Amino acid sequence: MDTLYLVIPCYNEEEVLPETARQLLSKMQTLMESKKISEKSRIVFVNDGSRDRTWEIIKQFHREEPIYQGICLSRNRGHQNALLAGLMTVKAYCDMAISLDADLQDDINAIDEMVEKYYAGNDIVYGVRSARDTDTFFKKFTAQGYYKMMHHMGTDIVYNHADYRLMSKRALHALEDFKEVNMFLRGVVPLIGYKSDCVYYARKERLAGESKYPLRKMLSFAWEGITSMSTKPITIITRLGIVIFLVSIAMLVYSVIRHFAGATTTGWTSLIVSIWAIGGLQLLAIGIIGQYVGKAYLETKERPKYFVETYLSDEE
Repeated sequence: MDTLYLVIPCYNEEEVLPETARQLLSKMQTLMESKKISEKSRIVFVNDGSRDRTWEIIKQFHREEPIYQGICLSRNRGHQNALLAGLMTVKAYCDMAISLDADLQDDINAIDEMVEKYYAGNDIVYGVRSARDTDTFFKKFTAQGYYKMMHHMGTDIVYNHADYRLMSKRALHALEDFKEVNMFLRGVVPLIGYKSDCVYYARKERLAGESKYPLRKMLSFAWEGITSMSTKPITIITRLGIVIFLVSIAMLVYSVIRHFAGATTTGWTSLIVSIWAIGGLQLLAIGIIGQYVGKAYLETKERPKYFVETYLSDEE
């Protein structure tokens, strides 16, 4: 039997943690009783600089039941870094690790099938939503558009998959070799290339509390994924520049013809529209290129992605 660690990033989750811990404990005990996982398996909560009682609750869980462990980051570093911190911390102790969110919208019953596919020889098992019935029309439309756009830009991303996945010890060690500061796990994990499979499940409503990904953060996360995994936006700017250059040549020819035809008075409207359009495109292009320059700047500094302040393990 292999050892399974569940890694759950937490940010201000005091409302949902008690029920989450209860359900995960029940699931782990069932897997242990059926001899699918070792009794050394653990549930690890990663506190991402929460401002409520999240860390106090995690410490209480650990005192009452050894299966619960806790990792406390020195400050808030964001969901992706908190998840990465948990995975990199537990890789030395587990044979496989499953990452999932604290709100348990991801069906924990899919864990059984993930473990089975792991024993079937898969190093990575993706949890994929079978439908988006619980989403609003706006969220469903934008999410589907985002996945399609990522594929169009050459990023190998699993459709309708977030961060609910199983990774073997070998896959976790491979993930460690990715050194970029701007880590987008949904795009990086498929690059590992080890044998993988998918498990499909229906996403549930959040147990309690509020979503930690409002529209502003969702848009920021989407843009982070695009600029971290693809240089297509810069290619698009180049092509757009070529198109504008060709249009300017055509306008030059048109203006010369108009001149020799005696119509030398140009239209004020077309002039103003041209100035605003080209000026706006230039600012947009500079902004996108600036995003990549900024990311390159951060990568060269090689700053740590997180610091683990406390790890509540079996020794404590």
